[in-house]
Amino acid sequence: QVQLVESGGGVVQAGGSLRLSCAASGRIFSINAMDWYRQAPGKERELVATITGGGRTDYADSVKGRLTISRDNAKNTVYLQMNSLEPEDTAVYYCHANIQTTVWPKNTDYWGQGTQVTVSS
Repeated sequence: QVQLVESGGGVVQAGGSLRLSCAASGRIFSINAMDWYRQAPGKERELVATITGGGRTDYADSVKGRLTISRDNAKNTVYLQMNSLEPEDTAVYYCHANIQTTVWPKNTDYWGQGTQVTVSS
C-alpha cells in the first residue's frame, strides 16, 4: 500500500557531503513524523534525525550541527543533508515514516530498504 524509496547514498571522503532522499508513494492520506535511522556493522539501529508533520526537528547528539533533516510535504519526501562527514557516520541509513493510508485509518510505521553511506578516512 505504501512504499518508501531511498536514494543518495555512496562513498565519500571524510569532510565531504551527501544528501539522502526518501520518497513515499502509494495510498497515502497523511504523513506524520518522518525519520532517518542508521545501523553500522555490529551495532544496533539508532535514530539520527526526526521531523514532525509541522516541521519540528530533533537530532542525535552525535550529528547535531552536521546533519540537517527536511521534508517536502507536496512530494511526500524527506531529505537528510549530511555535511562534515566522519568515518563514524559509515552505516546503512534507513528512512522511516508514520503514515495514515486511505485504506485504513490507523497510523502505521513504514521503512525504506536502506542506503549505504561509506565515509573513508
